[in-house]
Amino acid sequence: MTSLTKKLLQMKVSLQNNGKPNSVMKQVGFTLIELSIVLVIIGLIVGGVLVGQDLIKAAEIRATVSQYEKYNAAMNTFRTKYNGIPGDLLSANATAFGLTASTGATGLGDGNGLITDTSSSTAPIGEPLLLWRQLSDANLIDGSYGAVNSTVGLQATTGVVGSNVTPSYYLPSAKMGRGNLWLAGADTGLNYYGLVAVTAISTTAYTKVAGTGGITPIEAFNIDTKLDDGSPNSGTVQARDGSTTVAPIFLSVSGTNAAAPGGTSATEATTSCQLGTVATATTNTYARGTTAGNAPNCALRLRFN
Repeated sequence: MTSLTKKLLQMKVSLQNNGKPNSVMKQVGFTLIELSIVLVIIGLIVGGVLVGQDLIKAAEIRATVSQYEKYNAAMNTFRTKYNGIPGDLLSANATAFGLTASTGATGLGDGNGLITDTSSSTAPIGEPLLLWRQLSDANLIDGSYGAVNSTVGLQATTGVVGSNVTPSYYLPSAKMGRGNLWLAGADTGLNYYGLVAVTAISTTAYTKVAGTGGITPIEAFNIDTKLDDGSPNSGTVQARDGSTTVAPIFLSVSGTNAAAPGGTSATEATTSCQLGTVATATTNTYARGTTAGNAPNCALRLRFN
């Protein structure tokens, strides 16, 4: 084959390939511009996911704060309507209004203005559980609590017995999830809500996962800031460390079930809700750094308004 014939055949192939040289047709891959566009799109997707997660967390915190405000409003409405606070309402008055009443045992339905059980306010029996039942009886909160095994756990000193001891049947779930429930009880003459992850309830205690309170220091700080002064040891919102397995309903800083908020040193500990060691130190702050800020090491107690 002559060189002229070869050249004619090459020209024919080139024309069949829309006039593009064979060397160009054999190239495979993306240009730098195309790769840049793909990387930008991936970055936007990742950024959107991260922003979306932050928005979801912020919405959960706002919803939890809204729960607190709604419960306070329900408490005040109940007090105005029934002349007593739920759980502590005198048994005779509760019966007269058609609400679930306590048995009248010592410390139950005594009208003293404090949410207590029959002993030290550390057990899920008596008024701390009856509070949520009476609020739901009065249709002042969403949900129905204590309807299962209603004659035990709410009234009797024997506490929650029987086959049904699921905590969410007796206690409202927090909108922030992660197993957090709303508890109630008294400490040093004041009534508090407790916000803590509870896994089980028995005749003597609320049980949670050891080493966790269900709330991260960042979340606790955000809740505290929205409702109070942002300090873990003062005001109406106070932090408690999540290291103990048994959670007292009022989350006290004293007693056998103490849940002091301080860590083990002045530095940020991975199991600490806040920096520092002194539970009453007002200079301490929530452990919001990278070490512990996103670990669920906090529980909160929020004073009744």
